[in-house]
Amino acid sequence: MSFQQGLSGLNGAAKSLDVIGNNVANASTVGFKQSQTQFADMYANSMNRSGNSPVGIGVTVANVAQQFTQGNISSSNNPLDIAINGDGFFQMSASASDLSPMYGRNGQFQLDKNGYIINPSMNGAFLMGWAAGASGGDPVQLQIDTSSIPATPTTSVSTKVNLDSRLAVPTVTPFNAADPNSYNNSTGVTLYDSLGNPYSMQTYYVKAAPTGTPPTTTWTVYAKIDNTTLNDGATPPAPVALGTMTYDSTGTLTQINGAAVTPTSVMTLTAAQLNDPSIVKGGGNFAAPINFSYAGSTQTGSAFVNLAQNQNGMPPGTLSSFSIDKDGTIVGSYSNQQTKNLGTVVLVNFANPNGLQPLGNNLYAATGAAGSPLVGKPSTGTFGSLQARAVEDSNVDLTAELVNMIVAQRVYQANSQTIKVQDTVLQTLVSLR
Repeated sequence: MSFQQGLSGLNGAAKSLDVIGNNVANASTVGFKQSQTQFADMYANSMNRSGNSPVGIGVTVANVAQQFTQGNISSSNNPLDIAINGDGFFQMSASASDLSPMYGRNGQFQLDKNGYIINPSMNGAFLMGWAAGASGGDPVQLQIDTSSIPATPTTSVSTKVNLDSRLAVPTVTPFNAADPNSYNNSTGVTLYDSLGNPYSMQTYYVKAAPTGTPPTTTWTVYAKIDNTTLNDGATPPAPVALGTMTYDSTGTLTQINGAAVTPTSVMTLTAAQLNDPSIVKGGGNFAAPINFSYAGSTQTGSAFVNLAQNQNGMPPGTLSSFSIDKDGTIVGSYSNQQTKNLGTVVLVNFANPNGLQPLGNNLYAATGAAGSPLVGKPSTGTFGSLQARAVEDSNVDLTAELVNMIVAQRVYQANSQTIKVQDTVLQTLVSLR
């Protein structure tokens, strides 16, 4: 008389209840992947496979398989929270000195005191990725560089204006920045020296009477930096023009400083002019001249307007915030309105994720059964995309798990009943006289 089938059924049902209980317990664990108990039947066989019994000897737990299906994505207020939408795992390392790779999908990250991105719910594991400027190679521990961006001195200014052809020649000469009757219009731009000191520069446009047939019109451009008008350095000083622009009868810019316009035509402020002691301040200087481009400027019978203007200098900037794009790029935003790549979060995928070995704390280790780890940039190939300020919820379906629990409970009761029947049969045999 055998109790094997009933006992194996009890053990299998108990194992199934353990797995279901673990799933239910982790229903609110971010990034958790539910498990499923997989069973197989057992038959008694001899070594040469003869003498098979048509009656099995019970059930065995063949595998406890993780179900790596996508969990729901919920938004959060933490800018470092990251959810994976699609395939892939974050690569983590246990500590600053232990770089042995581990993998997980819990994206609840924070910064430690040294600027490293860690996951407290993964026992403080370090997030791995590519350092700023790298686009491949072995992942390293990601560290946010909080150093400031140095100042960049201005070396070029691009201005695009429309000059009003209907305006009369100024009634006052020579040009005087303090007298609006000595010029027609003006624009302003901020320049920066080697230390990021700002300088307010005004450019003034003075129209000359049209000449020739068909007529051409020349506009002289003067400049004033802070309170100093560009001048010849004489006593008393006389204003010096930055340059001239000549337009033909169609309103097209044809000459800069009396020479035919080319793609490289500019007006230039020399380094000597810029480094005039009455201009520079705060210990900064201009190591190079500043070129002024007026490409695309026009002269028409409509009001003066500054169509576009930009310059390439900037003051120093401190890191004010950072964000993570869907392709894993960590973008730092600085107080000078500049952005900078601070690193890239990478994803790792496996041919058989079910071959990963669970380590606890929502972490897994690679095994031979999982296949070689494939490292790549999010949103490329088979890798999923990242969503910042969000986390991936557990993929446990509580309703289904509670139903499975009821079924496993009934299976346990049924197997216990077979043991009871076997006991009754055995008792009957023992009682024979």
